[in-house]
Amino acid sequence: MAFVKDMLRMWAHSWKRFISIAMITLLGVAVLTGIYAGCRDAFRSTDRFFDAQGLHDVQVLSTAGLSNGDIAALRKVNGVAKVQAERSQEVTFDLDGRKSATMQEIGTDGIDQPYLQEGRMPKKAGEIAVTRKFIRDSGKHIGSRLTVTPESASSDTSDTSDTNGADGTNETNGTDEAPSFPTELTIVGVVLDPQNLSNPDGYSAMTSFRSTATTDYTFFAPSDGVTGTLYTSATLLVKGGAAESTFDESYENTVKQVTDRIDGTVKTDRQKARRQELLDAGNKKIADARAEADKKFADAQSQIDANRQQFNQQVDQIVSMQAGAAAAGAAANGANAGAAAAAGATTPQLDETTRETMRETIIAASPELTQAKQQLDQAQSQLNEQKASTEHTLKTKENELKTSIPQVRWYVQDRQSLGGFSALKSDLDSIQSLGNAFPIVFLLVAVMMSLTAMARMVEEDRSLIGTYVGLGYGRLAVASRYLLFALLACLIGGGLGLIAGFLGIPAFLLVVLQGMYVMPGLRLEYDWLYGSLGIALFVVGVLAATIYACVQEMRQTPAALLRPKAPRAGSRILLERIRPVWNRMGFLGKVTARNIFRFKSRLIMTVGGVAGCTALIVCGLAINDTVADLGIKQYRDIYQYDLMVVSDDSDASAMRTKVASDGRVTSSLDVRIESGDLTVAGSGDGDSGKAGSSGSESIQLVAVPEKHLSDLGEMVTLQPVSSGILGTSGVGKTGSLKLDDDGVIVAQSAASALGVKAGSKVRLTNGDGVQATAKVSAVNRNLIGSDVYVSETYYAKLFDSKDAKNTKNSKSSEDSEALTWNAMLAKLSGSDTSQTDYAESLEEDGSVMKAVSCAHMADSFKFDLMGAVVALIVALAGGLALVVLFTLANTNVSERVREMATLKVLGFFDREVHHYVNREMMILTVMGVILGLPLGRLVGGMLTMALNMPSLYFEVEVKPLSYVIAAVATMAFALLVQLFVNPVLDRIDPISSLKSVE
Repeated sequence: MAFVKDMLRMWAHSWKRFISIAMITLLGVAVLTGIYAGCRDAFRSTDRFFDAQGLHDVQVLSTAGLSNGDIAALRKVNGVAKVQAERSQEVTFDLDGRKSATMQEIGTDGIDQPYLQEGRMPKKAGEIAVTRKFIRDSGKHIGSRLTVTPESASSDTSDTSDTNGADGTNETNGTDEAPSFPTELTIVGVVLDPQNLSNPDGYSAMTSFRSTATTDYTFFAPSDGVTGTLYTSATLLVKGGAAESTFDESYENTVKQVTDRIDGTVKTDRQKARRQELLDAGNKKIADARAEADKKFADAQSQIDANRQQFNQQVDQIVSMQAGAAAAGAAANGANAGAAAAAGATTPQLDETTRETMRETIIAASPELTQAKQQLDQAQSQLNEQKASTEHTLKTKENELKTSIPQVRWYVQDRQSLGGFSALKSDLDSIQSLGNAFPIVFLLVAVMMSLTAMARMVEEDRSLIGTYVGLGYGRLAVASRYLLFALLACLIGGGLGLIAGFLGIPAFLLVVLQGMYVMPGLRLEYDWLYGSLGIALFVVGVLAATIYACVQEMRQTPAALLRPKAPRAGSRILLERIRPVWNRMGFLGKVTARNIFRFKSRLIMTVGGVAGCTALIVCGLAINDTVADLGIKQYRDIYQYDLMVVSDDSDASAMRTKVASDGRVTSSLDVRIESGDLTVAGSGDGDSGKAGSSGSESIQLVAVPEKHLSDLGEMVTLQPVSSGILGTSGVGKTGSLKLDDDGVIVAQSAASALGVKAGSKVRLTNGDGVQATAKVSAVNRNLIGSDVYVSETYYAKLFDSKDAKNTKNSKSSEDSEALTWNAMLAKLSGSDTSQTDYAESLEEDGSVMKAVSCAHMADSFKFDLMGAVVALIVALAGGLALVVLFTLANTNVSERVREMATLKVLGFFDREVHHYVNREMMILTVMGVILGLPLGRLVGGMLTMALNMPSLYFEVEVKPLSYVIAAVATMAFALLVQLFVNPVLDRIDPISSLKSVE
């Protein structure tokens, strides 16, 4: 019992060490669990939402649409739980200019169901549900009416055959019809599209840019009123997919097994079958046209033959009459009347030659008969010509049919191809990577501080330990006094850290996340396993340090422990050997130097602890500086143009005329902009069509006219880059990069995320969904957005643009316009404000789809999520620095009580004692700061390399002010700690301290 009381008394006496260990553990556990818990809560709530709304695991698209036969084949794939055939149509409407939307049929099989936020779901034809983004942009509300105009359907998808045999075989029953939706619409509900969780009022809404290949909005309509037997896509749910977390690798493996089966069996067969259906449909149309033409020609020939027969009969009657009259005249001149009578009673028999001669004579003598014969001959000639022409046309169509119908391509995509899904996943993964890195530094600092504090605590009780061991107490029992002390401090600090880690920090992060994404059903959850392991990690580290300190002392005999510890043998420090410096130092300066460098463990602990804390602060500020400069570097340095204007293809000419007539442009470059995907090409065929792998990135494909390739460098700074280390990259000379016809130039942001470099093979998907394997000729410095630049000729080569194949050698300006240049990069005159206003005014024009001012983007670009995490990290690092300095200062004072008492006996005033002690701490702090500043830059570079986010590349930037802030903050913490240490020095009693047994 006395042993326990003494132990509790010792604990109470060491309350400062207890608080220090508890605080360090609290901060470490909070950092370890907080960022993880915030990201995990977002992951789990999003996964539950996806499962509830039935977000598809796999989506299948086809360049020729999907038929019932395709859907039936997908249902037979092993591992597919459910297949939903979907119909959609692109429409346009007037909303402060021409806007586009996708009319999406709400599936009846429970896949990709929109989440109702307001109103009700549409049920009848003409009713639609819209997104909150449309409500915000349009100012409309539930009950508002809207008229839309369908865009022209593709001819390839409107002339296909229906294959829905009753026995499962393909049977051609007619021609498929493209989907068609009602055009007079009424808004009845506001929904959230599960494929895009972006908050329309958040960061993504202010900085996102949609190119012409992507519609502005999505309208959801019921099946009622939708016509058409051709499907635009098929969405699939995979067996076992809902049981896995959509963000885990196990889910990706489950889905990949199904996509591999589709790629390996179904896709090839159905692509061939679908093309054969198109060929059969074309041949059937030709055969039907030939049969119909033959029938018409036969009817026309019958009519001509009937008319000719009637004409011949009339002529034959005239011939007979003339022959009879001639015979009668000849008989009248004969010998007897009987012979004449006999001759007149019968028609004379004429040979065919005589009869034909008489016919021709009669026809020639009669203008009416001559005209009738000419009409008949002309009709026959025209009919023969029409028959020959029709047969030639049909023969030509038969020969051209196979070449005119392209190969059908399927694109099998998983959730990674959804921009909203991949952006959310990448954001959370990047933040979580920060949460995995920073606790390591906290743990190392905690172990160092615990070792320092507990070693001093054990050393102070040296004689007491010897007494207990001499009385027969076991070394383990004696060590348990300190082990339980450290354990209790860790458990209390860890428990408080769990509260902060699973409640405080996640609540803070989720508030920021909800400003970027809409995540229904979000709630905070506690992870018992991770929380327990988090505390255990710090408990093990601190206890290991405590055990080491106890072993170092208790390995001695009780007699040795009862004697005071022998003073450390005197030794010279390196500075003493530098005579010019040492001889000019004062007495107190020499004492301070000896105290600092002779006690190397204290030097290492103090400098290491301060350096770690300073490095954390620098690292956080480095990330903040990097993010803060992204917009300025991209929109003022890399982008040399001031304005990007995009229109629909049909309005491209009107858009250029409008911009030119305003007189604001000093120079411009016409380009074509499409949204697409870039995928790292595998070892297989580049046209495999699988765009949903993890190595995929959404891009902005920029095609440049062949005659103006050299002008691209005037609008965009072209600088080749090569991968570096620690967040750096080698940047080549400006202007040394040229766009040519041998490959594409890929933005650094996309290349870094996918590991692409010059010479790599990638698979590009253009705005029409056509894929091709391209060579990367160079990687261009680019921080925001994923631009891929391609020449007009290489674009034609990749995507079989027949109209553009010969543009490189074209002479006329008309030939150079083979591609529709739907965008313009322009330099403007005037201030930044006037340029921003001009861009806003252009968006009100009906021919302009989007106008982006680089000045506005540079000023408005911000990254709220990263800024919030950086602020959190800097705050926690500052708290750690304060605790570390407090622990080291108190340990330093406790080690040198007799020394301080001696100084007071020698006549030092309290202020002089303060200066004597604090000067050493300040010097050690300065040394730690000097070491921590470059260490922070090093760690910051390593962390930014791990932040592979869609369309962003973090080019590490640490401003001089950040180094100053980190150094000043650490020094300020050291000065603050002095306010707590000075009263302790004042309370040292010289007499009692010098009487102590040591």
